[in-house]
Amino acid sequence: MATVLMILIAVFMDYLLGEPRRWHPLAGFGQLVTRVEASILGSQTLSPAQSRLRGMVAVLVLLVPLVLVGVILSSLPGVGYVFSVLCLYVALGARSLQEHAHAVMQALHVSDIPQAQFQVGMMVSRDTSQLDDEGVSKAAIESVLENGCDAIFGALFWFVVLGAPGVIAYRVINTLDAMWGYRNTRYYDFGWAAARLDDVMNWIPARLTALSYALVGHTRQALFCWQQQAMNWESPNAGPVMASGAGALSCCLGGVAIYHGKLKERPLLGSGRAPNATDIKRAVSLVQKAQILWLAVIFIGGLLLV
Repeated sequence: MATVLMILIAVFMDYLLGEPRRWHPLAGFGQLVTRVEASILGSQTLSPAQSRLRGMVAVLVLLVPLVLVGVILSSLPGVGYVFSVLCLYVALGARSLQEHAHAVMQALHVSDIPQAQFQVGMMVSRDTSQLDDEGVSKAAIESVLENGCDAIFGALFWFVVLGAPGVIAYRVINTLDAMWGYRNTRYYDFGWAAARLDDVMNWIPARLTALSYALVGHTRQALFCWQQQAMNWESPNAGPVMASGAGALSCCLGGVAIYHGKLKERPLLGSGRAPNATDIKRAVSLVQKAQILWLAVIFIGGLLLV
């Protein structure tokens, strides 16, 4: 039950406090990543093999020491419990995700499209300057559904499996993929190791997330969309999550989007009508219900193992 109690405390802290406003460890880690990248990759012209090798080295340099620190500190009597709770709290982002989505909804409700474009741009990596209210709603919902896995369920899964070291490894790899996982000239090969490790670490959490969305939404439709549409999506893990989530909400996602100045035709996901601002709120509610489901399962599992 110790793991269960630590999870409940960390989730409550995230609900009550949200992300740390100052001195966020992930912000400091992002600066460290930038320095390591500059040191290992630099601005040299490298072959694909050389770039991949340096990317692997960079991942190990950042990952191994932090995980070892996690193993040592989490094993200390007394201190280990506090450290573990803080690690999970920092890794969780349920309240932050809700706050970002709420800011987009507020802007749409007063028909302030430029503000809505700006706010959704804080959630996604695509160009949002040309989005109308439907496009903004679609981008926000996609971000809520996908980040539900990255910012909540993936962290919970790895904490249950491996404790603080597991959630540290997950968040490190997830952050490296977010910073290096682009398919452009600089990062296509250098970010290969980070992107593949992220795929591996998210494979089970993504499918558990997709199943959770289906169970707390329109179940049959969500499962159908997951089965029929997920394999068409570029990401092997985002596909199941977003297809199931779109089906659970009975709305259509995907379609044309602009990434780094280039128009990209993405497969359609889900079924039903085009989304609007109200559906952003429904997407947040779907993620919240899925989180409650996870906590209930974890709690029951803890009781059965006592």
